[in-house]
Amino acid sequence: MSEGAIRRRVVVWGGVQGVGYRWSCAREAGRLGVTGRVRNLGSGEVEIVAEGPRDAVESLVAWARHGPARAEVRGVDVTEEEPRGAIGFRVDS
Repeated sequence: MSEGAIRRRVVVWGGVQGVGYRWSCAREAGRLGVTGRVRNLGSGEVEIVAEGPRDAVESLVAWARHGPARAEVRGVDVTEEEPRGAIGFRVDS
């Protein structure tokens, strides 16, 4: 894991499933150089786990607050976690 890396777990709710949120998130994470994953939760929320340099992770969290054009984000919960050395960024179902 890189020096100065941070990790955040982000749960996004609202109209965030079925609007391309996960794939848009993965593209944004790749653009920012953030590792981790994104997945739909059975409750209708989207969960993002993001790890990397502070500025990059914070930028992804800021993006998560609005998401892609068709998303209707109503709220976001952010939890700090210890970095685990995630490799790549994956989209889970």
